[in-house]
Amino acid sequence: MSEGGWTYILTNKPNGVLYIGVTTDLAARMMQHRRGAGSAFCRKYGLDRLVLVEPHDSIVKAITREKALKAWQSAWKIRLIDAANPQWDDLFERIL
Repeated sequence: MSEGGWTYILTNKPNGVLYIGVTTDLAARMMQHRRGAGSAFCRKYGLDRLVLVEPHDSIVKAITREKALKAWQSAWKIRLIDAANPQWDDLFERIL
């Protein structure tokens, strides 16, 4: 049986730098980012605000979605976040 997964987007401020990631354990991954132990890209730009989260039935589906999102134009990603989280609130506390 396959394990579920998550795609997520982090930023440092509304309409700021975006990071798209994938994980099987969102809570653990977010704690890594918050401690500065996540990706070097996130550390460099101070990306720790969780602004979009998408659950998936399998990690394979999550990875497929991550790759698709990374190929999107920035304006499309911003519209996706605006539609789901218009205030660009940090969803970390709400979800975990």
